[in-house]
Amino acid sequence: MLTNTPKYDNKITRWTIGHSNRSIETFENLLKEHEIKTLVDARRFPTSKIKHFKKKEMEKWLPENGVKYVFLGKELGGYRRDGYQAYMKTEQFREGIEKLIEISKQNRTCIMCMEPNPKYCHRRFISAYLEGKGIGVVHILKKGQVSLLKFANEI
Repeated sequence: MLTNTPKYDNKITRWTIGHSNRSIETFENLLKEHEIKTLVDARRFPTSKIKHFKKKEMEKWLPENGVKYVFLGKELGGYRRDGYQAYMKTEQFREGIEKLIEISKQNRTCIMCMEPNPKYCHRRFISAYLEGKGIGVVHILKKGQVSLLKFANEI
């Protein structure tokens, strides 16, 4: 389901985004549009062919633009040997989710990976887990457009 940017209660909603090949300006504008204050990097390997999406670069330019950068790729990153659904049963995953929830209680938080469509990214599994805990998830797609697609059936 696609819709214009809705207003949500930050206490029960988290956002996701895929950086894709966006420019810094486009990416920043999407975060501003949704009033994101903390970006949680959920890439297991926080590098990119696009220089500004490498971890070291993001640690610089996000805070310069009013967004806190947090890396949780060790705990929440994709590419798991036995698949992400099996990984979700581990203590390390649960610890990552708890860190994510605690971080996101402080302000509007967005989970980031590379793939722009959450349907093709491990963010769908993280989203399903959060949805199962009663936490709403909004997937930022592009300017003025989000997805409220539910992934609860994925786990």
